[in-house]
Amino acid sequence: MKLYNYFRSSASFRVRIALELKGLPFEYLPVHLVKGENKSDAYKAISADNLVPALVTDAGDILSQSMAIMEYLNDTHPQPPLLPADALGRAQVRALAQSIACEIHPLNNLRVLKYLVKELKVSEEAKGDWYRHWCRDGLESFERQLARLPASTYCFGSTPTLADCCLVPQIFNARRFDTPLDGLPRTMAAFDACMQLPAFQKAQPSSCPDNEA
Repeated sequence: MKLYNYFRSSASFRVRIALELKGLPFEYLPVHLVKGENKSDAYKAISADNLVPALVTDAGDILSQSMAIMEYLNDTHPQPPLLPADALGRAQVRALAQSIACEIHPLNNLRVLKYLVKELKVSEEAKGDWYRHWCRDGLESFERQLARLPASTYCFGSTPTLADCCLVPQIFNARRFDTPLDGLPRTMAAFDACMQLPAFQKAQPSSCPDNEA
């Protein structure tokens, strides 16, 4: 498999985690979003939405959208599972994952932040305030969701799930923008547990070949 991605992209980070958790080898193909490489003609031939990640399967099919890619990986390589066996558990994990992927991330991804500054002439300080507000608001919601679930090592249960694949990249970005992370005990405990695992360590931005310290 081939993975077109950017080291700092949360969505790409999610898929790298899933691949590492499942022990699946892949070719790392960097696409520099800040330099606009995702808008090149060459990449447009790969990705219809000009976004990362894009996964090229061993059969040559191209998949986009991190959540769909992770579900595909889980369906085609069931072990270790990224979703619980029961329908209720699967719905609860998907709700946690989507609260990050659909509620926090769309407001704070790179193209939104660039639009705020370049088109709406928002100051860098105000951009940071925007990011921190929506990130913190979303993480507080995530914490409330975790509080309704049984105590667990990770977001849900004793093994990482799709929810953890989404949480860890979000915390990395939250720290980049100095978002307060106090008062989130379940959230941060799950993050810390994940970062003890080799799969999460290998997938983190500092371990990527295109990392820019």
